Amino acid sequence: MNLIVAADRNWGIGKNNSLLVKIPADMKAFQRQTMGKVVAMGRKTLESFPGGMPLAGRTNIVLTRNPDYRVKGAQTVQSQEELLAELKCYPSEEVYIIGGDSVYRQMLPFCDTAYVTKIDFAYEADSFFPNLDQMKEWEITACSEEQTYFDLEYTFVKYEKKRQK
Repeated sequence: MNLIVAADRNWGIGKNNSLLVKIPADMKAFQRQTMGKVVAMGRKTLESFPGGMPLAGRTNIVLTRNPDYRVKGAQTVQSQEELLAELKCYPSEEVYIIGGDSVYRQMLPFCDTAYVTKIDFAYEADSFFPNLDQMKEWEITACSEEQTYFDLEYTFVKYEKKRQK
């Protein structure tokens, strides 16, 4: 299973239920990576999308504690166990966890690949992603050349969970 995230220098990922910054190349990479795949997210992440609508061209699965929560074009589940059971219906390499912070934390142990856009700037954030650089079970397996968006520098970094010997 995969996850995909854009994080700042302090692994901040959002503030007030919005992304810290919108970098067009990052948005395109996200779309290219997830198109035609399964995206799993929390309710607040879904509601942060334009019109609160699911992402087109993907199977959207929303984790919410509210059993009455419904949204056209998405499936809802009420627990981590229910989400994991639903995700087993799909090839693991086609599943992407896309946020927010609590869903990332819950699902990180079940993921083996993380696509991280590392933004070389520290924003004021209220939601964070776990620091993979401090987790010995994760290693960087690919890194793009440094990119620039106006005066903002960032890289696309692929982390993979180390194989057990």
